[in-house]
Amino acid sequence: MQYRTRLDENEIQKQYERYEDIWSIMHCMKELYTVLDQHNRYVVMKAFIGARIIEGSSIRKHGVIMLSLVEKLKDLQADFNEKEMDVDLILQSLPSSFDQFIISYNMNVLKKSLHDLINMLVQYEATIKKFASVLVERLQPLKRRAKLPDARREDLSPVSI
Repeated sequence: MQYRTRLDENEIQKQYERYEDIWSIMHCMKELYTVLDQHNRYVVMKAFIGARIIEGSSIRKHGVIMLSLVEKLKDLQADFNEKEMDVDLILQSLPSSFDQFIISYNMNVLKKSLHDLINMLVQYEATIKKFASVLVERLQPLKRRAKLPDARREDLSPVSI
């Protein structure tokens, strides 16, 4: 294995000996690795644009994934034409339960960093879960009442004056 690596190193060394200066070598290497960067940028951008969170999944986990994809795109020098394009794509990746948040965010013309946006989404998710649990608690007696036979339901109905 070590022998193979030395052969590869010698071949690479011989390949670049024909160049006159370091700038020529760097230019050649840049052309070689630019193709890889373009492909990597395409793959990461495709993942970023196609990312969707499933209803009920953790928004925090989704936010971390989206932030890491944005960082990878920045490392690959993917230039978003609009400054808020990454925010728009993150908002579009959210499920319909976040529609009210998206409307408020856009109507208030909020300009937040990605980290602030993710924190706001996590807080909104917690609010939704609290509201849902309160709603379930309030609906429990109504469900029990609906299951009672008609005779017992009349006994529980409010008395009219």
